[in-house]
Amino acid sequence: MDPCPFVRLLVGNLALKIPVASKPSTSVVHPSTSPCFCKIRLPHSPLQTAVVPLLPPETAFPDSHSQTLAASFHLSSADLEKLAGKSIFAGKTCLKVSIYTGRRGTTCGVSSGRLLGKVSVPLDLSGTESRAAVFHNGWTSVGKPSKGASAQMHLTVRAEPDPRFVFQFDGEPECSPQVVQIQGGRRQPVFTCNFSFRSAGDRTSRSRSVQSDPSCSRSWLSSLSSERERPNKERKGWSITIHDLSGSPVAAASMVTPFVASPGSDRVSRSNPGAWLILRPGNGTWKPWGRLEAWRERGSSDGLGYRFELLPDISSSAAGILLAESTLGASKGGKFVIDMSGNGRSTPANSSSPACSPRSSGDFGYGLWPYCMYRGFVMSSTVDGEGKCSKPLVEVGVQHVSCTEDAAVFVALSAAIDLSMDACKLFSHKLRKELIQEQDLC
Repeated sequence: MDPCPFVRLLVGNLALKIPVASKPSTSVVHPSTSPCFCKIRLPHSPLQTAVVPLLPPETAFPDSHSQTLAASFHLSSADLEKLAGKSIFAGKTCLKVSIYTGRRGTTCGVSSGRLLGKVSVPLDLSGTESRAAVFHNGWTSVGKPSKGASAQMHLTVRAEPDPRFVFQFDGEPECSPQVVQIQGGRRQPVFTCNFSFRSAGDRTSRSRSVQSDPSCSRSWLSSLSSERERPNKERKGWSITIHDLSGSPVAAASMVTPFVASPGSDRVSRSNPGAWLILRPGNGTWKPWGRLEAWRERGSSDGLGYRFELLPDISSSAAGILLAESTLGASKGGKFVIDMSGNGRSTPANSSSPACSPRSSGDFGYGLWPYCMYRGFVMSSTVDGEGKCSKPLVEVGVQHVSCTEDAAVFVALSAAIDLSMDACKLFSHKLRKELIQEQDLC
């Protein structure tokens, strides 16, 4: 399998020093009491925001603030071409950072922060698909000088190669499609999917291959789920198995906790989510790799809430490692992302930062919790909104794929998050026939 070239642009090590006026003034920003933040813009990419720590004017950039990530941008070959611009009138690509004092947010429709100044960092991204580059690392002046002294901002801007394998479902996961690998203009089949239902009674699968039955891991299925027999308002027993081109099962996703409407409502609540077990083959049986929980958010943020944990080895007593937790819009969908790049935001902008260490230092300095095997960009998968034909596009970081099963398990996870959009659909709405067992159609 050949990967596609990607580049990751990282912004981090932020700090701000503001000169203190000799006379008291209401406009003076006091380092110990006034919060600051910045907005980071790259053309053709979503706006990202980050908190900027304030330091006393006489302080050098301390080690305690080093190796922290504020934002990350993920650029494909097409993105790089767009940034480079084909027009002779296109100017040099720049990363722009606007620094504000005050708290983030709006009051009466007006931004709460006060603009302190802007920093522009020129970028030359040519060749960064194969080599790393540092565009800025150190202090720079911000805004207009006050009595000969100006505010100073510290930041690091660098780019590094981030090749990825790219896969796409040729149809909706519940229709048991092929999965193709995309490399440039080529589309080559690499996997097939088999969507099926498990029987609640004997937990057998309707899969064509007995070997691909996720019920082989019965002890885990029983411990991670409860067979709640509720005749109304529940969706259960869904299973999808990923096969290689020889027909051998290489990954699976099995619904182990039914998606049940909370009492008095027609939605799956956060307090009682449904869950999938993501499985890998090993020693003639299935071994648990991850657990995905999903629910339907309420209020103005109506959408699909999710939480994904990496499960430890069955012989370990360690708790699961949280890799992703966020919300996808119910109508517009979005991207399911696992990105261990520290506390930077990735698409979607509201995605929570997965914590791989207590301080979430991330991979800007590669300070990882020993139990975590993932760092940097791990994977992403597109998820379309309700009522749309969903053909998930899956990207997986090359460093996380050493065999076919490694790639397949991420494909199974992408199928599970896509099917969760249907599983969390309001129970007052009907599912398509492929997602309903035959006995329920009668």
